[in-house]
Amino acid sequence: MKRIVIAFATAFITATAPAVMAQAYPTKPVRIINPLAAGGNVDIVARGVAEQLSKALGQQVLVENRPGASALIGTRYVKGQPADGYTFLAIANTFARVPAIINDAGYDPLKDFTGISQTCDIPMVLVINPALPVKNLKEFIALAKKRPGELTYGSAGNGGTGHVAAEMFSQQAGIKMMHIPYKGNAPATTDLVGGQIMLMFDQVSTSVGYIKAGRLRGLAVTTKKRSAVFPDMPTIDEAGIKGFEDSTFNGIVAPAGTPREILEKLRAEVVKAVAVPALRERFEKNGIPLVASNSLDEYNAFIRRHVEDFAKLAKSAGITAN
Repeated sequence: MKRIVIAFATAFITATAPAVMAQAYPTKPVRIINPLAAGGNVDIVARGVAEQLSKALGQQVLVENRPGASALIGTRYVKGQPADGYTFLAIANTFARVPAIINDAGYDPLKDFTGISQTCDIPMVLVINPALPVKNLKEFIALAKKRPGELTYGSAGNGGTGHVAAEMFSQQAGIKMMHIPYKGNAPATTDLVGGQIMLMFDQVSTSVGYIKAGRLRGLAVTTKKRSAVFPDMPTIDEAGIKGFEDSTFNGIVAPAGTPREILEKLRAEVVKAVAVPALRERFEKNGIPLVASNSLDEYNAFIRRHVEDFAKLAKSAGITAN
């Protein structure tokens, strides 16, 4: 009888331990590492979400910046942290793309990490210098076909969001353009406004001021849905390149092996955080729609799809880190 009681007690403790752990978590401050520059979209979105998570979890959720080397420094750091639910990584598209173009990236996005939730999905916009003699996407494609390889586009660097969007667009539109990589988005935008380059694929959130001031002309956005910031601007899909879709996503991942109960708890709180009206309004008026994933499995499938799709594009378009 004593053995039966002990066995029953052991089974009960084993079954209820995850639930108890999830209820008790967290018992100390939590960190979200931003591996990209302070002040960028990844940073400000992570801080906005962290502010809400701190209130919900009853512990401080701190955003710590560890930028450098195409996000490798911060990403490798989080990979090496204990999988205990106290250190997470804020990510963007680069997380899924860098290992395909850098042989010694030092991490595998699918094996070394596990997803929690997406946090935002930012449309990009095809912006041109107003001196370029086109008014819409159809005219732009026609001009590019007449001048193959002559239209110059800038980006924040090889493999960056602007570079990838332009390569996707070129392949689907059947055109050739000349890529001019910069060391960051700001100098590329400066040269676009100044007329040294002709176009860019840029995030709506960073181009909105230039477009509204008439210093740049927006032709179309990259998402299937129009941007709330530019409701009259068509999507690339609407404007003729059927099926085209691309965006800049942000999200949160954890070191592989982090208990699923903790991941589930955090995802549920992210869902609540991005639904806070004041937070949504603050970001959406700047072209940053907040979103959350419906499940852990959905978000991990989302990351896998981006890893696999970019690996194919990098191979077909010859995208390298140099």
